[in-house]
Amino acid sequence: MLPPFIVLDPILQDWLREDIGRGDRSTSGLFPDGNAPIGKAVWTAKADGVVVGLPIAARVFQLLDQSVNFVAIAQDGQPVRSGEIIAEITGSLATLLMGERVALNIVMRLSGIASTTADYVKAIANTKSHLVDTRKTIPGMRLLEKYATFTGGAINHRYGLDDAVMLKDNHIAAAGGITEAVQRVRANIPFTTSIEVETESLIQVKEAAQLNLDVIMLDNMPVKVMREAIALIRHHSPHTKIEASGNITIDTIAQVAELGVDYISTSAMVTRSPWLDISMRISS
Repeated sequence: MLPPFIVLDPILQDWLREDIGRGDRSTSGLFPDGNAPIGKAVWTAKADGVVVGLPIAARVFQLLDQSVNFVAIAQDGQPVRSGEIIAEITGSLATLLMGERVALNIVMRLSGIASTTADYVKAIANTKSHLVDTRKTIPGMRLLEKYATFTGGAINHRYGLDDAVMLKDNHIAAAGGITEAVQRVRANIPFTTSIEVETESLIQVKEAAQLNLDVIMLDNMPVKVMREAIALIRHHSPHTKIEASGNITIDTIAQVAELGVDYISTSAMVTRSPWLDISMRISS
């Protein structure tokens, strides 16, 4: 869901303060008396993609001036074509000029993530696997970047370390092994907390499959090894969900999905997504 504005407002205000600094010299130079006329701006998609973040952009302008009227013609999650008008904004020209860059940056970034996500989802649409995002996000942007992946069709993995237990290679090394790591965390977490363990070999998969885990991750495994690992888990722990991860690309994701894993996680939606180009033009 779209994060509530009680959470987003401080973030948006910080970004506006960063951009405006001691004052918008360009706009104040145009309207030194502070009485800028009312005008209209049009947002147009300059490339095909999935648009995300328009309600957030509207909030950016309204934080500057509550009287701004932001009309989203497209809806978050909607595919748009190059040349399509996606929003119209009416308000003080000073406000439209001052909020332009922050609002556009947010929507272009999130729309790029959602567009890339939609491509990955489409690649595995005929399988039973679900696309999952990761915690590889820009600090300060995680809520919005995960909103974008979800809107693009993915399932959110953990938002943070407090969401669930996920024992990765360094946790396992610190504890001295998978079994020891699982036993320790089970003694110290609420009973409702799920546990996922990352495995890198068939030996680790065999050990993990005996521990009644919620999820076992197969990390950076060749397809042949992954196929054997899936068979082991399905035989020894059929209720355990299986997640594949590591070097998943748009070219390889379908092959991994066809193995029958429940989830495929990748950071590519966030780390490899280009921004969706969007322009703003003052029309009156």
